[in-house]
Amino acid sequence: MAYNYIGLVNEVNRRLNEVELTSSNFSTATGFYSQVKDSVNAAIQEIDQEYPHWPYNFVEQEDTLSTGITRYSFPANSTVVDFETFRIKESDTLNNRTQKLKVLRYEEYLERFVEQEYTSDTSLYNVPVFVSKAPGLEYVLSPAPDKAYTVVYEYYLTSVEMTDSTDVPKIPEIYRNVIIDGAMYYAYMFRGNTQDALVAKEKFKAGLKNMRIVLINENTYVRSTMLTRTQRSTYVYRLAS
Repeated sequence: MAYNYIGLVNEVNRRLNEVELTSSNFSTATGFYSQVKDSVNAAIQEIDQEYPHWPYNFVEQEDTLSTGITRYSFPANSTVVDFETFRIKESDTLNNRTQKLKVLRYEEYLERFVEQEYTSDTSLYNVPVFVSKAPGLEYVLSPAPDKAYTVVYEYYLTSVEMTDSTDVPKIPEIYRNVIIDGAMYYAYMFRGNTQDALVAKEKFKAGLKNMRIVLINENTYVRSTMLTRTQRSTYVYRLAS
């Protein structure tokens, strides 16, 4: 069984004793078959929304800065941005070393650095030291960059609906049955089969719990949680969905 959109849809169809779709009629499927396609996507979306930090949704982003420009937009497909990961990338060309950026509250940025946004005084520009989360879907650097440095940070992707029959989920194939159980719940609900829907829902929730234990809660080392005066708590920003 292929691990792609049509493979998942047809597995649901088989469990419900329905005719399988083919690559030629997949895109034009209607009625119940269209609902099964929606059910697979709904299951994947629910899995992704259950916990925003699934490792398979992790992305490392690189943005090239522009001289004097302080504000930069988040990627359109981002849902959680980890501000503790922002750093300026080393460049022999620009003669700068890798430097982790410090998180600065936006209100403090306005008090200390907002002048840089409205002046042509290039003496205020330098290698950025701070990063702040702006009220909009963007981050702010200070001081304003004096060169085209590269800023690197990490974020997690939003859920993306599959459309083509050959689309492959980001969820690892080992959790295929979790997707199927979730899709079966939605398919049973569409048919009005509440009892079987509840059974499928329980299996789906159990699968989600197992995913979280394996992918999220597993610790590979022990780390002290005591804070000293020089330590700061992690600043992670979740974008509005």
